[in-house]
Amino acid sequence: MRAIWSGVISFGMVTVPVKMFGATEEKRVAFHQVHAADGGRVRQKRVCELDGEEVALSDVAKGYQLPDGDVVVLTSKDFEGLPEAIAKTISVEAFVPEEQIDPIMYSKSYYLAPDKLGVRPYALLRDAMAASGRVAVVRFAMRERESLAALRVRDDVLTLETMLWADEVRKPDFDFLDSASSTVEPKAAELKMAKLLIDSLSTDFDPEAYQDNYREALEEIIEAKVAGREVVTPPAPADGGAQVIDLMAALKASVEAAKKTRGGKAEAESEAEAESAKPTAKKAAAKKTAASKTAASKKTAASASKSSATPTRAAKGARGTGKAVDLHKPARKKPATKSTSTRRSA
Repeated sequence: MRAIWSGVISFGMVTVPVKMFGATEEKRVAFHQVHAADGGRVRQKRVCELDGEEVALSDVAKGYQLPDGDVVVLTSKDFEGLPEAIAKTISVEAFVPEEQIDPIMYSKSYYLAPDKLGVRPYALLRDAMAASGRVAVVRFAMRERESLAALRVRDDVLTLETMLWADEVRKPDFDFLDSASSTVEPKAAELKMAKLLIDSLSTDFDPEAYQDNYREALEEIIEAKVAGREVVTPPAPADGGAQVIDLMAALKASVEAAKKTRGGKAEAESEAEAESAKPTAKKAAAKKTAASKTAASKKTAASASKSSATPTRAAKGARGTGKAVDLHKPARKKPATKSTSTRRSA
């Protein structure tokens, strides 16, 4: 066990150095909040609601809100001057009969063990209290607040029971207490049967006879899942842990990523369409070339057919096609200037 507090018990002129240990522990199945898809831990962050920024623990202060909505900010320095805020003393106020303390006032239990130098005064106080049959009402400070407590003996160990203050215990305030039903007296036969039922269930209290059925059933479910290997091994978090991302920035990044993905797909589709269109383009080019050759042949044939009527035109057609044609003598007697002109026009 590890001590959670140390100080002294002070009553009269006697001081007893002690250490405080937790006397109880809750046996319950603890869970973490995880992402159902991959088992990753879901962390909670301290975020300021005004600017949306994460706040470091060192920058967190305590705030007391006023009725008008204004906030009084208190830092750790403001708590240093409070009475007994740093005191390490369990001060005995009075010794009272244990039965006079209503159990509803008890909050949490702690064991007090003597320090090495306090064994003798510790044993003296313990034995004197056990002989008196009384408990000590004490005050002490822990976790920056003053607490009321009862000091009693249990199993030869001084046990500290923290208590609620009187104004922290609610008074019952129910309508039926003020109505006629609160004064209803049960019939004698009914009361007799109720007493018989109580007698039949009466026994000595044995805390070991009671178990937490819910916790045991939950543990069985977990063990069954482990045996069936229904477990998730979440990947190790990235260096630096989870980062707090601004919502708008995350949305913008998602939109940009979607645009890039969509643009990549469009480019790939365009390339695929271009590839599929290539054979069609080749066919179209071949058809165009064939049509051009056909037109040229028709033109040449037409020129050749006209050469018998007009020698000059026949010469033009011959030079344009690059073929030898038997021209008449009158055509060869034409001036060279006209022949050059014919070449240029051809």
